[in-house]
Amino acid sequence: MIYSVPDMSCGHCKAAIETAIAGAGGRAQVDLPQRRVTIEGLSPEQAVAVLREAGFPPQPVV
Repeated sequence: MIYSVPDMSCGHCKAAIETAIAGAGGRAQVDLPQRRVTIEGLSPEQAVAVLREAGFPPQPVV
């Protein structure tokens, strides 16, 4: 699933997202310039919850 994460703006944000998703058992591929994150290995509900908890509220990209 691909998410738009408008609050993501730097390398620290990227690392925080990757760490949070990995900690939940998933994988995140971060596109910082586009402010998008592709998440594998988690349900959409889990992915949204982990991103919100990390401080990066996402929006699904359709």
